[in-house]
Amino acid sequence: MSAIAVGTLLLWLPISHAPGAEIGLLEALFTATSALCVTGLVVVDTATAWSIFGKVVIMLLIQVGGLGIVTLGTLVALLLGRRVGFRERLRAAAQVNALQTGGIVKLVRTIFLISLGFEAVGALLLYPTFAALHGPGMGAFYAFFHAVSAFNNAGFALYSENLTGFVRDPTVNLVLAALFITGGLGFLVHLNLWARLRHGSHFQLTLQSRFVLLTSLGLGLLGWVAVCLFEWTNPQTLGALPWPSRLLAGFFQGVTPRTAGFNTLDYAQVREPTLLVTMALMFIGGSPGSTAGGIKTVTFAVLAASAWSMVRGRGELTAFGRRVTTETVVKAGSVALLSLGIVFGAMLLLSISETVPLVPLMFEAFSAFGTVGLSLNLTPELSAPGQLIVTLLMYLGRIGPLTFAVALVQEPRDSPITYPDEGVMIG
Repeated sequence: MSAIAVGTLLLWLPISHAPGAEIGLLEALFTATSALCVTGLVVVDTATAWSIFGKVVIMLLIQVGGLGIVTLGTLVALLLGRRVGFRERLRAAAQVNALQTGGIVKLVRTIFLISLGFEAVGALLLYPTFAALHGPGMGAFYAFFHAVSAFNNAGFALYSENLTGFVRDPTVNLVLAALFITGGLGFLVHLNLWARLRHGSHFQLTLQSRFVLLTSLGLGLLGWVAVCLFEWTNPQTLGALPWPSRLLAGFFQGVTPRTAGFNTLDYAQVREPTLLVTMALMFIGGSPGSTAGGIKTVTFAVLAASAWSMVRGRGELTAFGRRVTTETVVKAGSVALLSLGIVFGAMLLLSISETVPLVPLMFEAFSAFGTVGLSLNLTPELSAPGQLIVTLLMYLGRIGPLTFAVALVQEPRDSPITYPDEGVMIG
């Protein structure tokens, strides 16, 4: 919350505003929350409302939000030569979803280097395109801003129409897609894959890495096929493009709901089946310990595998030769149910505060909770209460529903009483 407050004050300063732009405290709060929660929803045009200073502030907030406050604080302590205590190690381990605290300081340093490395490579690949459009100096800034925004799954773009002007540009599409897909895998998966490459096939991938990679691949292909299938003949979207560009745009729109938030097509023009698939993908989101939001791919994979296991008549969930504990399955179900409750509660409040059709409100709610940033052009039209609702939803989506629920209740204690079992009917 303190980081959001600092970001809000910085963006509220006149030095952050473009000449002639009038930005109030609520708009500054919304933008700071959106950047720090790596969402990308905006109530003012990022391209024209903010000065260079304001855009740098937004980029730094995205970087802080992507790395995590505790992770960044641990890194700063290391740079200042301070000793990182056990409590700080625990917090950092929880933030990056590390299963143990041993070597957490080294892990934080590695995470920072991974982020900086991917962003630097992405910026170098994007530089020729943006330098040709904006000159060498501004081209470098545009390249680095979009690389940071992509790897951290933020979805902020320095163009009024997001990236629709680059719908036929393979470099921008493929580089940004590679960045936000990689950022959405999770840092521990990166390290596990690197260890596999170094040590060869005898080094086994963890169960989490297998879940993440297979689920991400499957959902990415599903999104690509669905967008191409439903939009191929839509003259307002893919139908206006030659077939190679249709495949490229379909791929980009198919993977961007995984909390990236960039768009090369106008989502206000897409068909309703595409919107439904997009909302489902936004709700699932990226992977644990990554820069992405949503209920996470592993949560979805555990629930899907558990349902399939039950259909096949198996008593416990096993995958890839490993047993998944009942506690993990229950936790996955709790995350999904709490998330649905938060999203539908936000939809109800938005339907009261706003006088717009239900589908745009649903899309906005799923996008905000999944920290995606896609919109049917509704965000700038939200009322003040609507902006506050979406701001809170972005925050809850970033910290996670289970973290929020645990913060509201006392630490669980084992009951000394054991009650008898009794069956209930399910389904």
